[in-house]
Amino acid sequence: MTSTTNNPHASEVPDSVPAIMAPPRERDNPFTRSPIGIAGMVFLALMFAACVLSLPLTLGSAENSTTARYMSGDAVSARLSPAWWPWKNADEKERLDQIKVQRAAVPDGPQGTPAPILGTDVLGRSLMIRVLAGGGISLTIGIVAALISVCIGTVYGSISGFFGGKVDAVMMRIVDILFGLPYILLVVLLAVAVDAMVMNLVAARAEHANVQRQAYVEQELQSRAVPVLVETYSDQFNAVELGLVADLGVDPDITLNELLSEGGPLSPEDRSQVIERLAKEQTSELRDEIIKESQTQIKGGDLSESQRATLQVITLLVAIGGVSWLTMARVVRGQVLSLKNQPFMEAARAIGTPLNRQFVQHLLPNLLGPIIVYATLTVPQAILQESFLSFLGIGVSPPLPSWGNLAAEGLDQLNQHRSYWWLLFFPCLLLGLTLLALNFVGEGLREAFDPKRAKR
Repeated sequence: MTSTTNNPHASEVPDSVPAIMAPPRERDNPFTRSPIGIAGMVFLALMFAACVLSLPLTLGSAENSTTARYMSGDAVSARLSPAWWPWKNADEKERLDQIKVQRAAVPDGPQGTPAPILGTDVLGRSLMIRVLAGGGISLTIGIVAALISVCIGTVYGSISGFFGGKVDAVMMRIVDILFGLPYILLVVLLAVAVDAMVMNLVAARAEHANVQRQAYVEQELQSRAVPVLVETYSDQFNAVELGLVADLGVDPDITLNELLSEGGPLSPEDRSQVIERLAKEQTSELRDEIIKESQTQIKGGDLSESQRATLQVITLLVAIGGVSWLTMARVVRGQVLSLKNQPFMEAARAIGTPLNRQFVQHLLPNLLGPIIVYATLTVPQAILQESFLSFLGIGVSPPLPSWGNLAAEGLDQLNQHRSYWWLLFFPCLLLGLTLLALNFVGEGLREAFDPKRAKR
């Protein structure tokens, strides 16, 4: 073998041949893998800004008015087609001219011809404002109900999968039984049950408040009626004519002030009866004043319109979120069963890591991907359920708008004589586009969290 050190040209031969440099690999952004996901996210951002962020404006009162904007309207503006609709009949043109004249008569008011961009409803209310307000309510209910569903499903599925054995078997059989029941029926029954429970609590609260008011009126009347009665009967008090001598056996010559004094001849019960007897005719104004005062001092009783609307929304949140967690529970349970046998979980158990730290530090971070994806797919389901229930009259009730009851109102305006198509078209259009965009976002998130796609 010839040594390379004896070769005079050995210094000219390189130790190794350099490899051909590979072209730089393009960095893969997981959140830009799905164009339709990006499009859906942009549309949802616009809808959220237009509907949810504008709720204080659409649900609030207009300037110089106590009526909410979504309720503002008049009979002259009723059933006006969208401003860009070219086929307006003579009645619409005449009413638009009339509104223009009315506006011109107000110097500081809006001038020109009104332009309802999406038209008006049967009461002359702007459909655009009502659709935006209804969209904000529907989106809020859908998002919050989905969060409730995610929380319940995550906790339930995690407990079932983490402990396994009989605990897992029992918990999953409960889920199987609930899956066997009609979903809509469960939501309807839960919504009706929660609403009935709330109304019973409100009725009990109202009854308790009425009892407190009556006691307050009697107590105040006893303490404040004596000076009024003394002043009223000072010159004409006659115990005989009033029947007090025969009924109570008092001295006929006694004065009213002596009779009604707390240390007088009457027992507390008789004194109260005398005051009440005399006060029925002479202190009616004082009684009315005390009754009004009791209503101010003691709160409770019947609910206001805004409180009833809030309770309806909360009832829907509980009903939809309390039923739609079943799929999430199964998904999380399957993920936990797969993850708890991984080496990192076995190592955590081997070193004696507490159960709560095992879940929070090791399991939960690996569950976030599937949870986010299925949460995104739960939101359109919750919105659709709310719209369906409102369409049936079980969900959000008028005059508070939602896409469901707006569609129901629009459907009533479709007839063979004159169809006011915009009342049905625009709520259904925005509902359909929003549901489609949410599914696009869910598909985009699935692509982003797909480990197989990341290896390609």
